Amino acid sequence: MRVRLPSFSFKSVRIYHYRRFYIALFCLVSSFVSFANADPKTDSSGSIREITILHTNDFESAFNPIPAYWLDDVNFLGGGAELATLVEQIRAREDLVYLFDAGDMFTGLLSNRTQGELLMEMMITMRYDAMAIGNHEYDYGWENLRKQKNRAPFPIMGANIFYKGTDIPFAQPYAIVEKEGFRIGVIGIIGEDARSVVLPSFVAELDFRDPAPIVREAVAYLKPDVDLVVVLAHMGMTAPMQTDAEAHPEIQRGVEADLALVGAVPGIDIFIGGHADNGTEKPIVHPKTGTLVVQTYGHGIRLGYIKLKYDTDAKKILSYEGKLLPVESEKLVPHPLVAQKIEHYRKQYPEIEAVVGRMDRRLIRSYNTESSLGSFAADIMRKSADTEIAFINAGGLRSDLPEGEVSFGNVIDAFPFPNRVVVMDLAGKDILGVLEQSMTLERGMIQSSGLVAHYDLARPIGSRVVDLEIGGLPVDLEQKYRVAVADLLAEGADLYSSFLNGTITRDRKDSPKISEVILQYFSDVPAPDFPKQGRLIPIER
Repeated sequence: MRVRLPSFSFKSVRIYHYRRFYIALFCLVSSFVSFANADPKTDSSGSIREITILHTNDFESAFNPIPAYWLDDVNFLGGGAELATLVEQIRAREDLVYLFDAGDMFTGLLSNRTQGELLMEMMITMRYDAMAIGNHEYDYGWENLRKQKNRAPFPIMGANIFYKGTDIPFAQPYAIVEKEGFRIGVIGIIGEDARSVVLPSFVAELDFRDPAPIVREAVAYLKPDVDLVVVLAHMGMTAPMQTDAEAHPEIQRGVEADLALVGAVPGIDIFIGGHADNGTEKPIVHPKTGTLVVQTYGHGIRLGYIKLKYDTDAKKILSYEGKLLPVESEKLVPHPLVAQKIEHYRKQYPEIEAVVGRMDRRLIRSYNTESSLGSFAADIMRKSADTEIAFINAGGLRSDLPEGEVSFGNVIDAFPFPNRVVVMDLAGKDILGVLEQSMTLERGMIQSSGLVAHYDLARPIGSRVVDLEIGGLPVDLEQKYRVAVADLLAEGADLYSSFLNGTITRDRKDSPKISEVILQYFSDVPAPDFPKQGRLIPIER
């Protein structure tokens, strides 16, 4: 077989061979120098090494620092370029550093505009070593994720994701990441809860399987050939969509699902979680398997840090230090290349800076109660669709709207998904079913317009709605009501199966996006009133 070579000039080929010679010579000399100057961070036998593992999860396109209004001593936290600088500072002072992510890099304004491309570019510059697929990586459909993950030079993994009806994996299931002879076997998985919040039609061609047996098989395969086994997992309960969730332990989701998996699968050294955004200030050690379980609060406001002292002969962690490092934006000079990439993409979309309206008060998210932002959005959806009721899920609210000027970008950040306003006829008993599901708080409290419900969370699940009025009248369980709802919910996602009993009268293809409806409202009413509260009223005991 003849092979056609690239058409270089003789001079370029000669230079190429010279370059190969000098590279080889440099590598030989470097190896000698490395041998002569043993690593000072190992013991005399060379078997004890210090390893640093950095981790993130649920960054969700938080490129800009976030006002830390819940803290007294910090003004801003996070920011993509600031996070990158903190990572580089740690790399500069520590011996051997790995950087992993447990999913949900996508979502948000610039992710929306670039279909996730900017996130991949940021991660390339930050030199991530591996990433697990999260639910938000499917925000623009599985085909787009397939394209974007092939852009990255590091593995983007989903061991339990397959093309529907086959055993063909959608993504790389695991990888061995080696640095200076130290080998980490990394496995990426996604949980059922995370899959359930994806628009079903966006993953219609994929199957998501129970991760436990798949992880067990991967651990058995990797363990003999690596020093550590790390699982990157996007699973557990959906995180509370609340900017100051870090300051509210009562709404934190916990890491029970993570602990259950590592308890069922021995051999995992470190389990880096995501999806629940449950910050572990120190690693949690599973009492049976000894696995270290960690997770951050998401949005790049903390950087997960684990430093290990490891015996390579015994293949054993001797000691560890784990914590969450605050990304204090004002103390960090933005990483120039990451900042340059963000600005490059931002300039391609100048409309994001345009002021569309003004609010006299900040509209905020509150995941487990009625919120001003949720009421605001639901009111606008109901008015635009001319319905009696409107619903939007708490997880559909991704950022607060600021007091003062509101930009196009602020609106897209708050409502970044391509979800559309579907109209349906829904019986009163199914509306009651929607509210009862909401009152489990599994996915936060659904936000509403056109109704008033009193509820008691002390009552058993399924009977927490004490009374319900629609349009000022007691609900008629058999009557059909006209409802505007996010298409995600209309398809029964986020556990709201009662919507599947409705009859859609305006489907997705004929409907505007929620963000478009909000923007149009600001165009019509540049300074809207703060929404009236008192729709979802808890009974005080």
